[in-house]
Amino acid sequence: MQTVFSCAGKLLDLRHPVVMGILNLTPDSFYDGGYYPSMHEQLKQVEKMLDEGAAIIDIGAVSTRPGAGYVDEEVETSRLLPALSAIKKAFPDTIVSVDTFRSGVAGKVIENGAGMINDIYGGRFDPGIFSTVQSSEIPYIMMHMQGDPENMQLSPHYQDIIKEITSFFHDQILKFSTGFNQIILDPGFGFGKTVEHNFQVLNSFEKFKALGFPLMAGFSRKSMINRILHTSPAAALNGTTVLNTIALLKGADILRVHDVKEAVQAIALVSAMKE
Repeated sequence: MQTVFSCAGKLLDLRHPVVMGILNLTPDSFYDGGYYPSMHEQLKQVEKMLDEGAAIIDIGAVSTRPGAGYVDEEVETSRLLPALSAIKKAFPDTIVSVDTFRSGVAGKVIENGAGMINDIYGGRFDPGIFSTVQSSEIPYIMMHMQGDPENMQLSPHYQDIIKEITSFFHDQILKFSTGFNQIILDPGFGFGKTVEHNFQVLNSFEKFKALGFPLMAGFSRKSMINRILHTSPAAALNGTTVLNTIALLKGADILRVHDVKEAVQAIALVSAMKE
């Protein structure tokens, strides 16, 4: 399995787990939408996440919460490019991942210094994203989602969820040209899955390692926590940390989170146990 990734001139070492800090540039994300309306507030949050130990900053400009509305490519790009440029100027050594599923947007952010593309559709929405990413030679995070954000939680159904996600990854990986190994897999907790499905995936998380690529886990403050604990996203930090810890024990290489410090601490404690 490849463990060192080239991210637009910066190296990402996944021989030990790392944290990806989330910066949402949307007004309507399920937890932190609208929290950072100004460039100053965005850069302040990025600085905080980097100081707490984030190895990657993931910026997104389209809400993917269940039932989220449509955002066109022009609006997405207008939100992303100023923030990306400002982050790269203020923190030039930072690996910035961009959460997008459009090849046109991917091409523009790559031209402006993005070091990674994080695609919730795993190439289903725009297959052109494969050639865009491959030609740039930056890492591609391939996520699994059943359906679309508008309908993914209406009635998700699987015969064998682990087998179906594995098959999806296998088929999509084959769409890259031979020799491209800058791929990271994310089974998509909360995307087209019931609470029960999410915990089935977590219980078998290590099985996806058989595909030969690093794994990312994103539980941060999601409904799979809140529906079990009868809480809200604002009160779901402890539940997030518990699930992050389980994922680390099952082989997670990247934790995608809103709260960096606690995820870094989870990695330190799990790593100490494994030594």
